[in-house]
Amino acid sequence: MTQDAFIYDAIRTPRGKGKPGGGLYEVKPIDLVATLLDAMQERNQFDQAAVEDLLLATGEPVKEQGQNIAKSALVYRGWSDQTVGAQLHRYCAGGLDAVNTVAMKIMSGMESMGMAGGVESMSRLGIGASGAAAGDPWVAMQSFGISQGLAADLMAQLDGFTREDVDRYACESQRRAAAARDAGHFDRSVVPVRDLNGVTVLDKDELIRPTTMDDLAGLKPSFTMFEQYGHGEFLKFKYPEVEKVTCIHTPGNSSGVVDGASLVLLGNRQAGEAQGLKPRARIRACALTGTEPTLMLGGPAPASRKALALASMDVADIDLFELNEAFASVVLRYQRLMDIPDDRLNVNGGAIAMGHPIGATGAMILGSALDELERRDLNTALVTLCAGGGIGIATIIERV
Repeated sequence: MTQDAFIYDAIRTPRGKGKPGGGLYEVKPIDLVATLLDAMQERNQFDQAAVEDLLLATGEPVKEQGQNIAKSALVYRGWSDQTVGAQLHRYCAGGLDAVNTVAMKIMSGMESMGMAGGVESMSRLGIGASGAAAGDPWVAMQSFGISQGLAADLMAQLDGFTREDVDRYACESQRRAAAARDAGHFDRSVVPVRDLNGVTVLDKDELIRPTTMDDLAGLKPSFTMFEQYGHGEFLKFKYPEVEKVTCIHTPGNSSGVVDGASLVLLGNRQAGEAQGLKPRARIRACALTGTEPTLMLGGPAPASRKALALASMDVADIDLFELNEAFASVVLRYQRLMDIPDDRLNVNGGAIAMGHPIGATGAMILGSALDELERRDLNTALVTLCAGGGIGIATIIERV
């Protein structure tokens, strides 16, 4: 017998600049997780032993983030021995996949309450710290593998989006994010990070900055260097109509490199009632799909369509859409394919303005969507991300 999986709470740290000197650079990944474990307990006052599992995603599961940081963090914070933990890697989709996996275990009756989210310290570990099977030259040749950034440029070229188009979207993301931050729209979910002395290290997203179209126009494309690695030649085997990719994505219209962590508390109705918790939303449907691996970033639309079909819904039934802004062309393609109005998509900005802490992002934007549904007194949201290798993921939530 299936049962509903409810979201009881969703929290996150602020996003800090993912480089030495960034706001969270001195904070170890396990302490980012510990901050949220403490806050989740304090906010909800549940019996820790009722939480059966903690599933955390990370894009670099090595060194300080390696060997099951989820269980390590639970032991570190003195949680109940009965709560187990596990680590998950599905590239950028990991944080949302962790939520979906815990939700599905609850729906199946295998568990009654669990937590999910992700953590990423990009300043301390850096992109690519764990290596990559796909990065092997022979593997890349056989699979026509290219960099994600060049794939984003290819997507823009195939879809006819210009540098002005992607810059205009990025400028609006920054404007929306700054307005939302200043209006306090993120305050419910953002948990300040403090040091051992209780001094606040960071309490607001650090990457948001005043941005104009002139500012963005002055930035150089980021992914031209991949031509010298032969990625452009790979493309000709898959896309012979493309003689040469025009690179238009820059640091200003791509997702920012940041640190951060996220955590979502889920359970069935009986477990929530036993702990005195009030559900905020339920998971209506979740979906994964694979897509063409060279272009790789086109997964959000097919994953969204799959989730909508599972929920017997269509685009008109969704009040808000939250898509990770991996690159501006990803959002522009998704909006065109799904025919979503501007005022229902990423209404508070996204990763171009605030950053993309790889493993943590999915659960972060799920919480952002839920907060905004409550603030606007709306009912449904669809959360979606693309991921490396050709992966799309989507989750539909409904307020209760």
